[in-house]
Amino acid sequence: MAAGALQGKVALVTGGSRGIGRAVAQRLARDGAAVAVAYARDEAAADETVERIRKDGGRAFALRAELGRHGDAARLWAAFDAAAGEHAPDGRLDIIVNNAGIGRSAPLASLTEDGFDEVFAVNVRAPFFIVQQGLARLRDGGRIVNVSSGAARLAMPEIIAYGATKGALDTFTLNLAKELGPRGITVNSVAPGIIDTDVNAGWLRGDPQAWAHAASLAALGRVGQPEDVADVVAFLVSDDARWVTGRVVDATGGSGL
Repeated sequence: MAAGALQGKVALVTGGSRGIGRAVAQRLARDGAAVAVAYARDEAAADETVERIRKDGGRAFALRAELGRHGDAARLWAAFDAAAGEHAPDGRLDIIVNNAGIGRSAPLASLTEDGFDEVFAVNVRAPFFIVQQGLARLRDGGRIVNVSSGAARLAMPEIIAYGATKGALDTFTLNLAKELGPRGITVNSVAPGIIDTDVNAGWLRGDPQAWAHAASLAALGRVGQPEDVADVVAFLVSDDARWVTGRVVDATGGSGL
């Protein structure tokens, strides 16, 4: 992909303050996009992401919008309008990356209705209405990327509700691609496997056996890094991927082959 491939573009990355979201925001900014770093509660982490991008010569701004409650999409877009300033003075954008999500869920026997509702509200309902309310803002020829998971295609009963949300997100991707094709908008999912982020730090980083087991699951023999996923997202939002839509791109390093 050519340097500056996203020059003049505006991107929104939900969950952009940490982990995969931060890596995506940094990569899109390096490619030239002005990036809205959406976060839920950790203002310091979001500001750090923005500062890193600016130090590298990129453009970024943070906006707070906690997802998982009714009206969250409207609040997100209101925050976008308030924060976009010089980067998107017309309130429009070219790229939406739905990355924010709850990364775990309880097994079937102990999953509560409230727990079920929470993971679906953040992982499925929020992206749905962010896109619905963002379509008038998204320019023709734009890009939508939904961050899914390898758990959507592998049996993992210990996180059954989480896997179900990602399956729903992939179906959303498929239907959106058909719906938005006439506008030249591509829609794809990226499905990571186990990634070395702070979400997984509690069980992954502190236990050499857990790390070795996670690495052994991937055909490529290592634990994934946020940048591994961010580079796939960067491809999908670029013009190089103009003929790819409605797909789930596996970014698990070949887990479960």
